[in-house]
Amino acid sequence: MITGGFGYVGGRVAQALSTAGFDVRLGTRLASASAPGWLPAADTATLNWDLRETLESACHGMDAVIHLAAMNEIDSARDPVGALVANGMATLKLLEAAVVCGVRRFVYMSTAHVYGAPLQGQIDERILPRAQHPYAITHKTAEDFVLAAHDQRRIEGVVLRLSNGFGAPAHAGIDRWSLVVNDLCRQAVVSGCLRLKSAGLQRRDFVTLQDVGSAVAHCLALSKEAIGDGLFNLGGDCVLRILDMAILVSERWEAMTGTRMPIERPEPSPGELLNEATAEPLAYSSTKLQATGFSLRSACNDEIDATLSLCLRAFGNAGSE
Repeated sequence: MITGGFGYVGGRVAQALSTAGFDVRLGTRLASASAPGWLPAADTATLNWDLRETLESACHGMDAVIHLAAMNEIDSARDPVGALVANGMATLKLLEAAVVCGVRRFVYMSTAHVYGAPLQGQIDERILPRAQHPYAITHKTAEDFVLAAHDQRRIEGVVLRLSNGFGAPAHAGIDRWSLVVNDLCRQAVVSGCLRLKSAGLQRRDFVTLQDVGSAVAHCLALSKEAIGDGLFNLGGDCVLRILDMAILVSERWEAMTGTRMPIERPEPSPGELLNEATAEPLAYSSTKLQATGFSLRSACNDEIDATLSLCLRAFGNAGSE
């Protein structure tokens, strides 16, 4: 059972698990939801986070629960109290329902931002988290509940601290076009130009949603012993500046269409140049997860091409209006 399975990351995880042979149930707040066209084989279950009965009903008969439903970073900043309820308390409620129903494994999708901001230097699971943003703080709260239940042997808990997942959403109606790669791909179709709001010198670790889906499937198949303490970073071993990602999107657009895509950005300030020159390079390590046998495919071009193709289908007329 996947919460957030109709969302950006969750939709791709659901597709990956279905392809891997799992029977998938999508948990949703919609009272009359049916299986989506992009995953017609899925079962659905209505979740009311204030009614324990609905959570237990959704977990009933499930071997594993993958929890991705959460308030996003923008809404968390606007409403930190609501974020604590949606990201922290809701996770605890679902976790308790899973324990009651005898679910074997609970996989929680957290965020790399629990380590602090900005992310820099060598980051592995031994680094002490210093969450600052309400989105990160509330995810860290949820992590603690899951890992405590794991340590107490009430359930097999797995926490994945995800870096910057990117790739084509399961369908164009998923409203995550503010994410940097999605925004760049949409701009290519709608504007005919890639416009950065900054000089684009910030560095991010990027991981394809294909690899995210594969990592979740891998964690479901791991033995209890291989899980260990249950905590894993999930990054792509792919650190790029925002500008570098824009250049990559431009190159993929040219490969697909034969047309060069210009990039516009403000000139870097002296402070930005100094920060880039002196900041410790980012290395977001997924070595611990890979030591369990997981391998990154890192098909970045494929994900960008798929996102551009989806944008052409969904927004192709916008640029001519």
